[in-house]
Amino acid sequence: MDSIRSIVWIGDERLAVELAADCPTLELVWERDVAGASALPLGDFDVLLLACKNSKQALEALKDLAHRRPLPPIFVQLESVDDFSLREFRERGAAEVFGCGGGATAQHVKRALLQGLARMNRPAKPAAASGAERPRLLPNTKIVAASPQIAEVLALVGYARKSRVTVLITGETGTGKELFAREIHQKNSNRAAPFLAVNCAAFPEALLESELFGHTKGAFTGADRNKPGLFEAANGGTLFLDEIGETTRPFQAKLLRVLQEREVRPIGSSRTRRIDVRVIAATNRNLRREASDAQFRPDLYYRLAVFPIHVPPLRERPLDILPLADHFLSLYATRDGRPRASLSAESCHLLQSYGWPGNVRELENEIQRALAVAEPGSELAPAQFSARLFEILEPVQAVVQPGESLRETLARVEAWLIRRALDTNSGRRTTTARLLGITREGLYKKMKRHGIT
Repeated sequence: MDSIRSIVWIGDERLAVELAADCPTLELVWERDVAGASALPLGDFDVLLLACKNSKQALEALKDLAHRRPLPPIFVQLESVDDFSLREFRERGAAEVFGCGGGATAQHVKRALLQGLARMNRPAKPAAASGAERPRLLPNTKIVAASPQIAEVLALVGYARKSRVTVLITGETGTGKELFAREIHQKNSNRAAPFLAVNCAAFPEALLESELFGHTKGAFTGADRNKPGLFEAANGGTLFLDEIGETTRPFQAKLLRVLQEREVRPIGSSRTRRIDVRVIAATNRNLRREASDAQFRPDLYYRLAVFPIHVPPLRERPLDILPLADHFLSLYATRDGRPRASLSAESCHLLQSYGWPGNVRELENEIQRALAVAEPGSELAPAQFSARLFEILEPVQAVVQPGESLRETLARVEAWLIRRALDTNSGRRTTTARLLGITREGLYKKMKRHGIT
């Protein structure tokens, strides 16, 4: 739902199950009675809904809730409502009372909740990030982040800036390794010096040698002039060697000599040329392991990894997802001269629940795609993102068993999501709760319910 992100549902579960299936990004916690909900931090939810068969049952539940504080707005759902019930329930603390008979659907509940909130003139918690997650450009950098993981990376970047030591940046594809390399270069003492980047995987070995070391006229077919290499062109500055793990061992031997001797010899030349270049390399492979297995030259690995920096994947720093999404919304609104779009509450949940195998690059692509199909300045809904973001559908299909109720199936899916999130975060429960968008206490309760240790 557009303005409701979380509901505690107490009582009859029929419509709760239907609503949970209809709104997969909504956090809906169901409990049979108030006693069962006693461990929940009720004030953290947008709405508390009492789904009762009769007024007596609902009034008793309101009495049991009277001593609990803080509480979200309390909605009471009955099969039928009369004027007397309405007055009494409001005297007992109910914000809204509505009727949903035997033929009611999840759509009736959604409409009643949204109308009730509108009448109260009290919208649910905003979908924007909280103060700790608010999108921001980190001081004196071009890095957008809110996570402690990136703060640690930037601390290492700060140390690397103070010298011209060789740096090896590791991390999965799409994590922004070149962006951190540029941060190291731009804050170095000589900011006017060149920063040149080359993707080593984009060239065959012979062409990569020519690109980096240069060549003389006539050195090979098509060499119709002398051409300095990137090592010479970057003299006094920084050369960024991306995808260094994709190079061949013969090339690695030549690169090692350049790094050791600080000189290059262009192809076809008998003379070497001195260079003064800071080298920053990057890879998405585990070069330490490959060096120990002789798949990558160990001597070159240790020459490159003088100062290693690892950039964690986006799934390990969920606090950065919404700040980055917000940054891309602003970036493309400015670039395209369009009103700035926003994210609905359900879209925020969707982005935070996805695993992002393509990391920041994939997130940027998803924002661009959603903007392409949305009206300028509109609120982006989940339907405007790629179908792959709804990966929850795969475990749903996998766990459905013949004769199993919808409630049992949803419990299986919830358990699957919690186990996956715990695995992703190496069992860290506080981080997992934040990733799932629930409180730590709520996570403990769900784990106990599903027998997760």
